[in-house]
Amino acid sequence: MADTELRQRKAKADDGHAKENAKLRAKSQQDDESGSVRLDILRVLTFLFIASCGLSYVISSGESFFWGMQNKPYYLKPDWWKAKFGGPIYLTPDELAQYNGYEKGKPLYLAVNGTIFDVSNGLNMYGIGGSYHFFAGRDASRAYVSGCFQEDLTPDLRGLEDMYLPIDDPEIDSQWTSTEMKELKEKELAEAKERVHSGLKHWVDFFTNSPKYQKVGYVKREEDWLEKLPLPELCKSNQQKRKKRARRDQN
Repeated sequence: MADTELRQRKAKADDGHAKENAKLRAKSQQDDESGSVRLDILRVLTFLFIASCGLSYVISSGESFFWGMQNKPYYLKPDWWKAKFGGPIYLTPDELAQYNGYEKGKPLYLAVNGTIFDVSNGLNMYGIGGSYHFFAGRDASRAYVSGCFQEDLTPDLRGLEDMYLPIDDPEIDSQWTSTEMKELKEKELAEAKERVHSGLKHWVDFFTNSPKYQKVGYVKREEDWLEKLPLPELCKSNQQKRKKRARRDQN
């Protein structure tokens, strides 16, 4: 009887030790798993940190590892996303002038034929000190066609077709009757206006289709704004390029 009771007590003690060991093993396994999860999280965070630094270095062309670049690409600027998903913006000429690169934090805008483009990615050309900075913050459509970057920084295209028209010369023009000359001048004028339109369209298409620049909105003007401006003169260089009409026997 004593032996039986002793064996029972021993069996219970062994069972207790076994349960205790099982608990210790389970706890140890849980600790190992918890430590493994924390290690995995640390590895992921380390990878993301290194990847972020590398991406910042590449995008900034070596300027910063920590996204501290001065001239961020358009897709990192809130204004670009606002324009992308918030619809087109509308700026008056005075408001557009504020986006000429002098005010930090604002994108760089220019307009062609009333359409506003974000040219922040062309900072070397359109930013302060750039060779085409005079286009920033304004609609200088006339200059895009005429090539007169000092005199023609205006959206007013009136009379610009004259740069493609021949100079009247009584001696040469006398080879046509008055009716023929009228028809000839109408044809020349139509062709000149088409050349102005094509020249302007080229630049609108250039900025619209460029992967570097983004169309963001339109210039907001008064209904009769054009009539309030003085009629612009043809710039000096374009006046000098005009030639007399070719003789009739040379056409």
